[in-house]
Amino acid sequence: MDNCIFCKIVRGEIPCYKVYEDDEILAFLDISQTTLGHTLVITKEHFDNFLFVPKDLLTKAISVAQRVAQSQVASLHASGNNIIINTNEVAGQTVMHFHIHVIPRYSSNDNLRLEFTPNAIEKLNLPAVANKINKNL
Repeated sequence: MDNCIFCKIVRGEIPCYKVYEDDEILAFLDISQTTLGHTLVITKEHFDNFLFVPKDLLTKAISVAQRVAQSQVASLHASGNNIIINTNEVAGQTVMHFHIHVIPRYSSNDNLRLEFTPNAIEKLNLPAVANKINKNL
C-alpha cells in the first residue's frame, strides 16, 4: 500500500529502530514508547488487520512477539509484558496494517492502563452468545 506508514517503513522510506527482521516479519520500536521498549511486530506484506493474516504468517508473527517479550524481560528488566492486537478503529487500531504491540511493564504505575468492566452475567445469555460464535467457526 503506497500510503501505509508501516509499508513505508518496510520499504526503507521511513527510518525505524529495528529490533528483529527476517523475510516476512519486522519488529521495531514504537515511536510513541508507551513504556520503554514498546515494540511493534508487523508482517512485511500488507494486511489490514488480524482478521486477514494467513495462519502460518500469524503464527510466525506471534512467535517473534514472544521472543521480543522474552528479550524485554531479560534485557530491559521488565516485570512483565502486554501483548496487544487491536482490530479496526473501534478497538483502537490507528494504523490499518496488521501489528502486534509488545509492551514491557515495569510497575503498575507506568503509562499504560487496561481496564475491563465486567457485565452482570445474569443479564447475558452466554449459551446463546457461545452458540452464535461457534456457528461461524
